[in-house]
Amino acid sequence: MAATSWLESGPQPSASLQDCPGGPRGCTEETMPQTSVVFSSILGPSCSGQGQPGMGERGGGAGGSGDLIFQDGRLVSGSLEALMEHLVPTVDYYPDRTYIFTFLLSSRVFIPPHDLLARVGQLCMEQRQQLEAGSEKAKLKSFSAKIVQLLKEWTEAFPFDFQDEKAMAELKAITHRVTQCDEENSTVKKAISQMTQSLLLSLAARSQLQELREKLRSPAMDKGPVLKAKPPAAQKDILGVCCDPLVLAQQLTHIELERVSSIHPEDLMQIVSHMDSRDKHRCRGDMTKTYSLEAYDNWFNCLSMLVATEVCRVVKKKHRTRMLEFFIDVARECFNIGNFNSMMAIISGMNLSPVARLKKTWSKVKTAKFDVLEHHMDPSSNFCNYRTALQGATQRSQTANSSREKIVIPVFNLFVKDIYFLHKIHTNHLPNGHINFKKFWEISRQIHEFMTWTQVECPFEKDKKIQSYLLTAPIYSEEALFIASFESEGPENHMEKDSWKTLRTTLLNRA
Repeated sequence: MAATSWLESGPQPSASLQDCPGGPRGCTEETMPQTSVVFSSILGPSCSGQGQPGMGERGGGAGGSGDLIFQDGRLVSGSLEALMEHLVPTVDYYPDRTYIFTFLLSSRVFIPPHDLLARVGQLCMEQRQQLEAGSEKAKLKSFSAKIVQLLKEWTEAFPFDFQDEKAMAELKAITHRVTQCDEENSTVKKAISQMTQSLLLSLAARSQLQELREKLRSPAMDKGPVLKAKPPAAQKDILGVCCDPLVLAQQLTHIELERVSSIHPEDLMQIVSHMDSRDKHRCRGDMTKTYSLEAYDNWFNCLSMLVATEVCRVVKKKHRTRMLEFFIDVARECFNIGNFNSMMAIISGMNLSPVARLKKTWSKVKTAKFDVLEHHMDPSSNFCNYRTALQGATQRSQTANSSREKIVIPVFNLFVKDIYFLHKIHTNHLPNGHINFKKFWEISRQIHEFMTWTQVECPFEKDKKIQSYLLTAPIYSEEALFIASFESEGPENHMEKDSWKTLRTTLLNRA
């Protein structure tokens, strides 16, 4: 599915993000969930935007704090130049870590990372020159350490900014100047060496992962014979591989967490920029950066089609009924685990027209549990029922004592739309030309919350046989699904009869 399909298909949230108490994510603007191990070094316990104790205050000056606007101690707007200056340490100031993360994440909407890095390097060197002129070695040593610390936090939070050769060149230039100006400081040299080594390892790991993902193809599309889509009765189906709904839900959760863990904060910010009509030309050249997002979205579509295939390919009505009830139970177990994305994919598969039209089969299904699931995914009031369930799972995750209770996998399609609509509803710039930083605090908070969920380690034992089936079993094309569906239960009205006639004619002509 193309990147823009997240907006072009499926239900869209309403313009307001406050239809449910606490908003789409169920958190207030001033709070963040517990941070993961990966992000705890980047983000503090809150998103207040205020300096942390002992961090000092940023000095004034041209383009400095005078161009930053605070409300109740919270940074809400500023010029791009002032926000960049607010990122750069001084002798007695170091930026709040939540600010570092939020600004580095959102700044790419306005300036490429390598250009920002060049500007940061320039500001740092200007301050170093002032300290050198004053012959204050102790302050110079402290300032050098702060520069390296800022670069370290940047490379840890957004290592893939440095896949760009220009950004890597700027990083090398800054670190070279730091060591050149302070050759006696072995601590700084060691910190730079460790930072560079960690960055190269992160980049190498991502490169290897991308190569592996490129080799993994989507499940084969099985179009079936021209007018006989049904397989032999003895052919293996999902129930022949796994007949326990809980086990299958656990394996789906394994796959979800493996795939979503390859998504990074800048990926999510990139898709926001890609969807911005003003940035269309610029972002077309950056499509590779959305690979992880598209791969994850494609998994959702494949799972939906697999569910529909498993139902439609069954020959006997009794067995189709059993298959539907099995997937209803799997979706229910996914809900209990906190795996909302798989749950939604399964429900979507059962609601596809070739499956939904099987009225004789559905009449034999005990649908009470399915009705409950559909209630949770009711799109009315901006999916308020789902958001309430997600909020409950989030609260459970924050107080969890076991990794099983920490799992939260949101419906990715809706998460991306929430971020996008937040981006579209609120302007990037205020009437005075300032960047609307209050907007980017909220986007950052939601992306951070999502990243916290992606870092949970799956507690369930992996079953390679089941996962192999889920990932490689052939799935029917849309045409083959309709063929199988009409073969199971013939067309019931004029519209279906016309569709069936057209489909048969098309396939016969193609043959």
